[in-house]
Amino acid sequence: MNYEKAVEAAEFIRSKYTKEIKAAVVLGSGLGAFADEVENAVIIPYEQIPHFSRSTVEGHAGRLVLGEVGGISIAVQQGRFHYYEGYEIEQVVFPVRAFRVLGVKNLILTNAAGSVNTDFPQGSLMLIRDHINLTGINPLRGRNDERFGVRFPDMTEIYALDYQEIVINEARQMAQEKAARREAETNQKQTVNYFLRRGIYCGLIGPSYETPAEVRMLRLLGTDALGMSTVAEAIAARHVGMKVIGISCITNMAAGISDDIIHHEEVMETGAKVAATFKELLRRVVARIGF
Repeated sequence: MNYEKAVEAAEFIRSKYTKEIKAAVVLGSGLGAFADEVENAVIIPYEQIPHFSRSTVEGHAGRLVLGEVGGISIAVQQGRFHYYEGYEIEQVVFPVRAFRVLGVKNLILTNAAGSVNTDFPQGSLMLIRDHINLTGINPLRGRNDERFGVRFPDMTEIYALDYQEIVINEARQMAQEKAARREAETNQKQTVNYFLRRGIYCGLIGPSYETPAEVRMLRLLGTDALGMSTVAEAIAARHVGMKVIGISCITNMAAGISDDIIHHEEVMETGAKVAATFKELLRRVVARIGF
């Protein structure tokens, strides 16, 4: 049973790190550097954790990092599992369920995404306010285990509105502080660069990138950015009663939005370029939701 497996994984994690974990963070492609911010880190390769799968994609280190960020105890998934890797959807969302059994109430999901909205440029961050699930799969399919959650969970507020406000406020403060520093250095008035957008994320199976025709369709549906992860984890997290934050790093423009050819190396390069901003925003958000 999945619940018993989640208990086994949670007990193993607890045997390695006994502090109460306030939040879990899942790091997407090219965003793994945040794990380096964890102090007093306990690092566990996924293959050592009962029933965890292995990450096979470049940019996903495949290990769980436990420790503190700003004095807040967190669990960081440095790499995730994707449905396109050949895993069953239950395996993809298994860490989320194990975290909840462990007592974790807050989940931050991050990903690399392609921009459909021309106002969301490469290198910006997008706060997910809602998502569209076009994967054709749902992690709650099959017999429901009431120990995880109810049969028909409400998804009206899958990404917690109060937590969205926290992310927005912290990003705004970061942008204002950066402008003030540059103004002090140059003695010239600076324009505040609000790097955070807020939009709709569309989840697709992958691993092939979308065609221009598909991107045009998704734009008509209201998509701002798209990717190959996150939605199943968010659904599973809401099912078990966790509060969810979703943040996308816009690593490229989707097919047809620009003339550029999309490649995974670009995703990794963009993630590295925004690493400092991304890490600082996560540090601030963890500090706010960890109490």
